[in-house]
Amino acid sequence: MLVRSLTLATLLAVAGPLFAADSDAPLAKELGKARPLVVIAPSSADPTLRGLNKALEDPATQAAFKERNLVLYSVANMMGKREDKNLEQQTTMALIRELKLGASKGTKVILVGKDGERHMLKDDESGEAMDPQAILKAVDDLPASEKAVTAPEPVVAAPAAQAKAKDSKPGKPAKPATPPKPLED
Repeated sequence: MLVRSLTLATLLAVAGPLFAADSDAPLAKELGKARPLVVIAPSSADPTLRGLNKALEDPATQAAFKERNLVLYSVANMMGKREDKNLEQQTTMALIRELKLGASKGTKVILVGKDGERHMLKDDESGEAMDPQAILKAVDDLPASEKAVTAPEPVVAAPAAQAKAKDSKPGKPAKPATPPKPLED
């Protein structure tokens, strides 16, 4: 009994993090649907982050972002947001882990394509604001194969098969299976 308990505990210890990593990956959820723009800043007063948020208040810039399927993820002081809605701490950490950036002090701006490919737009400590037009130009410069990526469609049952199932009359019940023969030792 002790061996079974130890085996089960070991299995759960190994498999638990694997299941947790799959369930909370925010960029994986956007794959094929949108282009995440991730801004990782040391503080919420960072000029790049503030400039981008201010630019998104402009309706023309908002429309350009929506037209290009851009979704803004921002992380400042280890607090994450998606489109100005707070993310859970676990989801924020999963976002940072998923990017595999390493340690640095500066602001990072990463554009993730619909195909999941990452493009580093900014990685420095200069403290200069980033022009939103540069982001839009980077999206427009993506390869045509990335622009053609779409989310997989859910499989829908064929309407003809459903109609056939409705019109058919119920058949004769199946004959019960015979019990298996006992094993001889």
